[in-house]
Amino acid sequence: MEIKATLNNLRISPRKARQVAVLVKGMKAEQAKNQLTFLVKKPAPIILKLLNSAIANAKHNFSINQENLYIKSLLVDGGPSLKRWLPRAMGRATPILKRTSSIKLVLGEIKEGSGKIKKTRKEKEGEPKETARNLPESGIEKSVVEREEKMGEEYKEKKSLIQKPHDSSSKSKNKNFTRQAAGNLKKVFRRKSI
Repeated sequence: MEIKATLNNLRISPRKARQVAVLVKGMKAEQAKNQLTFLVKKPAPIILKLLNSAIANAKHNFSINQENLYIKSLLVDGGPSLKRWLPRAMGRATPILKRTSSIKLVLGEIKEGSGKIKKTRKEKEGEPKETARNLPESGIEKSVVEREEKMGEEYKEKKSLIQKPHDSSSKSKNKNFTRQAAGNLKKVFRRKSI
């Protein structure tokens, strides 16, 4: 089972974030936590926070224990760059790209099948989901349904009355389109030959 957590538009360049990502990829979750806690790099606490979020997702959504998790993949992609200008000599300016990165973390189970998928409250109780068809019909609801059916019939009638500018045969289509295109072909003088 895969547990995912993402972080978008992080204001750190992807190259710097990848250095930390490569270091912890493939480690057990506990071991990666320890490594990131004492790593002196700017992206380390941010990736640690993302890892904690993914572990919390695993506990809450799938009831998976932290000891049974490892980092299956940790992708660092470039995000949108913020464009800024740096003033230089003689009134010039050079562009600066303040890069952002998006990080996708996927945790996997060491021993498969220990997690349980939680059911929603309605599925647990066995109640059918409320839809327009399952609702109890009162006088107001009946009138709404009848009005919708009438509108559907009127729409079908109008659709059948609309005439197409040409028949269904391909010859009539070609005939109409050639008449329209004739106005575009009457250019006599062109500066450049095609």
